Amino acid sequence: MANTRKVGTVSRGIRCPIFRQGDNLGEMVTACVLEAAESEGFEIRNRDVIAVTESVVARAQGNYASVDDIAADVKAKLGGETVGVIFPILSRNRFAICLRGIARGCKKVVLMLSYPSDEVGNELVSLDKLDEAGVNPYSDVLSLEKYRELFGENRHQFTGVDYVEYYGKLVREEGAEVEIVFANHAKAILDYTDVVLTCDIHTRARNKRILKAAGAKIVLGLDDILTAPISGGYNEKYGLLGSNKATENTVKLFPRDSQELVLDIQKRVLDATGKHVEVMVYGDGAFKDPQGKIWELADPVVSPFHTEGLLGTPNELKLKYLADNDFSNLSGEELKKAISESIKAKDANLVGNMASEGTTPRQLTDLIGSLCDLTSGSGDKGTPVILIQGYFDNYTND
Repeated sequence: MANTRKVGTVSRGIRCPIFRQGDNLGEMVTACVLEAAESEGFEIRNRDVIAVTESVVARAQGNYASVDDIAADVKAKLGGETVGVIFPILSRNRFAICLRGIARGCKKVVLMLSYPSDEVGNELVSLDKLDEAGVNPYSDVLSLEKYRELFGENRHQFTGVDYVEYYGKLVREEGAEVEIVFANHAKAILDYTDVVLTCDIHTRARNKRILKAAGAKIVLGLDDILTAPISGGYNEKYGLLGSNKATENTVKLFPRDSQELVLDIQKRVLDATGKHVEVMVYGDGAFKDPQGKIWELADPVVSPFHTEGLLGTPNELKLKYLADNDFSNLSGEELKKAISESIKAKDANLVGNMASEGTTPRQLTDLIGSLCDLTSGSGDKGTPVILIQGYFDNYTND
């Protein structure tokens, strides 16, 4: 028994024009994929995945907001006086412009930073330095003065920025007073103010609950700011979460209302080729850098919009488990045949089956989104659309 196909999953970056506000993305993305197939000599297949990065979707929607928009919403919802701004990530791209708007919308910011690192792994101080100083990050609350006394200046290993200094300066530039503290329990902010904007991403619901139970007067998250238009963009579900710096005075928000887009692309490809593809909008890929310890998931979700065929998790057998255990006495064509028959006969749900142990128990959209994010990069590749072929194939597919 010989497998005729010699290639499994293939991920291709599709070069596209620079998308602008008002562009018909369904038409343009479909055309780019079909033109790439013709140019490179490959065919579109059933269950191929076409993925579009969230940034071009938001750009085509014109989903931008200004610092003034953020400031107006913060002032209206949080009162315009002293606001506790807790657990922001350390990022010029993701949070700095948001912080400008927040500061512009109040008189004083009590900025509470988590340490030794932020939610996605950007380090303020090393664990070794904490150990040397005898500091317990789970219980100790540090003032800025104490932080500097113990740890001095700490610049980010990749950006070279001292975010403590940088964020403090941003707040002062907007005319607000700033006090910086370091803590890892949300309730610590209540010693300074009972009006709180929690800026964490994936732990926000828990921290809102904790703060409300502890008696905070107002508790909001970034997902509660710009949920409706002020004079520009908004996102009714995620607010400022997933936003990126566009200019020094604007942010591009996470895309909205794009389920119709993925269905439109799916239909256009079906009409043009007769093939049923899956389509998704993707953002950060949800993987962790082993060197910098940074978790690539500053977006609230990997894929906010996708077709139904991308729901669920993989249902796969571990080939090396079968080879080392069930069929350890076989080799060559006999081994191929035995494994192929096991795959064809596998249960629809392999949860708890030892032969599936070690396969990746993540959502398909998260796995495929990671592959897309790594393929497209975040710089100048010019490939905001990704075509993945063979992802749903297995060892038996010719």
